Amino acid sequence: MAKKNKKQALGRGLSALLDDPEREISSASDVNFDQVVGNVIDLETDKIEVNPYQPRTHFNEEAIEELAESIKALGIIQPVTVRKLGRNQYQLVSGERRYRAAKSLDFDSIPAFVRIANDQEMLEMALVENIQRRDLDPIEVALSYQRLIDEIQLTQNQLSERVGKKRSTIANYMRLLKLDPVVQTGMRDGFLSMGHGRALINVEESEKQLEIYEKIIAQSLSVRDTELLVQKIKKGQSTEKVKASQPIFYDVATEDLKNYFNTSVAVKGNEKGKGSIQFPFNSQKELNGIIKKIKRED
Repeated sequence: MAKKNKKQALGRGLSALLDDPEREISSASDVNFDQVVGNVIDLETDKIEVNPYQPRTHFNEEAIEELAESIKALGIIQPVTVRKLGRNQYQLVSGERRYRAAKSLDFDSIPAFVRIANDQEMLEMALVENIQRRDLDPIEVALSYQRLIDEIQLTQNQLSERVGKKRSTIANYMRLLKLDPVVQTGMRDGFLSMGHGRALINVEESEKQLEIYEKIIAQSLSVRDTELLVQKIKKGQSTEKVKASQPIFYDVATEDLKNYFNTSVAVKGNEKGKGSIQFPFNSQKELNGIIKKIKRED
């Protein structure tokens, strides 16, 4: 027997409106549109299909299992978002990890926020929602930006407004797509940080990129080490003496903190994991902004 979600969705009665064949809701002019669209309803999981526009191409099964355990104990705290395709047909806009976890628990239903959107709007919502997540790797972000530009026909300035990022930030991500596919895969798998990728972009030849990539992995080179190595290669100098100054995970942490706090961050440490984090700021306002983010205040 299928398990029931412990934390039932609000507006359970609203789902009956969606099942009424005489009152099909497909546009803002339909009867009961305002009662259903924009509300959270209890939606049967077998009526939901996954999002074909999902920017994320890899789902960590272990993370899904951990989420399932949390949902099993506490229920689904944040509803998924779906768009209505037709009677009893829905498509995920966001929340596929929650949806997969609920399915693994054999939940009959899941709380869902209902929207009506065409394919273009659907793609844009899915891409923008995913870009806002902090656990996407740099290549996933870059590919999402590229799709918004190619398929939604946005300029980088328009894209900057949509996602709330500086145009220069968007350009830096998209330049990563010029890297050799092997290097891109290394970034997606977490072997390289975005800083490493940005340094490698300055090397045009794929063979040279791969040569540096192998040295980064073998010697755990930092972003600074990689930049120096790139400079040496471009000048035709020997690269044998380049050594790692600190473990690579510090560079990954630096990039994560830069993206989260939207400011320069310096992370330094030794191989035992002992070190320090520095946040430079230019005004009291910037300092207060950093403090608010640390405290997670709005």
